[in-house]
Amino acid sequence: MSFFLASLKESGKLDQVQMTLGIIGSRKIFTPDDYGSGDWRAFAPYLTIYGFDADLDACELANKDLAERQINWQEQHIPLALSNSVGSCPLYVTNQLACTSLYPPNTSFLSRFSQIIPDSFKVDFTIEIETTTLDSYCECEGINEIDFLQIDVQGADLQVLQGASLLLKRSVIAIQTEVEFSPLYLNQPLFADLDNYLRQHDFSLFDLEGCGRYPRSRSPICSPTRSGQLLWADAFYFRDLLREDITTPLKTPLQILKLACVADILGFPDYALELLEYLTVYHGNDPKYNLAQPIIQSLSKVPDLVEQGLDSLPVVANIRHRLH
Repeated sequence: MSFFLASLKESGKLDQVQMTLGIIGSRKIFTPDDYGSGDWRAFAPYLTIYGFDADLDACELANKDLAERQINWQEQHIPLALSNSVGSCPLYVTNQLACTSLYPPNTSFLSRFSQIIPDSFKVDFTIEIETTTLDSYCECEGINEIDFLQIDVQGADLQVLQGASLLLKRSVIAIQTEVEFSPLYLNQPLFADLDNYLRQHDFSLFDLEGCGRYPRSRSPICSPTRSGQLLWADAFYFRDLLREDITTPLKTPLQILKLACVADILGFPDYALELLEYLTVYHGNDPKYNLAQPIIQSLSKVPDLVEQGLDSLPVVANIRHRLH
């Protein structure tokens, strides 16, 4: 749950702030997959969500549900397979649909783990599908910016990012992507490849969560502290728009505010606070970026900080003069 977002919303600091999300692999399986119903909804009606999935039925179901709910944000799900090129390739549809990929499963490796793993990755059938790039789609549709990318396409995440290189330079400030540490699919890129690519585009790794660890199927024993080999996780990447050597055109007060909000929503309130303090100190003469009141209001909800005395906090002392 976000820490600062409610106070920012109540104080009007998010009024008319347009936030655009790109969800690649947008099949809605769990409640958190419905992004517009979570913390992101604070940006409605200026919230836009583009979902992409190779499954036509999943996209039609999502769009029908959104129409029935009469949502107050913009969201559409597009039946496209995104990659790093325009063309065609086979799609390996697996027993567990969530394991479907543009890459064939690495069955010899998967067979070494508990039975649920090889069963989930077993190929049910293969079909030939058309692929395109996120940059190509956005150019055709006149989409100029996407702020946040969430990618889960079973081994092809790097290809999606390679096909979005223009967007990465132009507008993307944060990314959540699945990464694999071992080849679950044949010839797939691994975490090191994706991490290197994103670092070349000035993104920094902040955390890994949802780590998938599995023991060897042949072993009757397993450590209570190490439940097996780390196979995959969700990786969180952010831009550092406060770096002194940054020359990107993204280093604007509006983009820094958006970055703070995304960091807050994704569970990094410390980074969000650093960004909000920076805006207040260096851009606080503009009322839109004087965030002293929502910062202090949010911190005052933490009993331990109140007991300690908010004025004893360096961040509060640094921005209190901005209170009106």
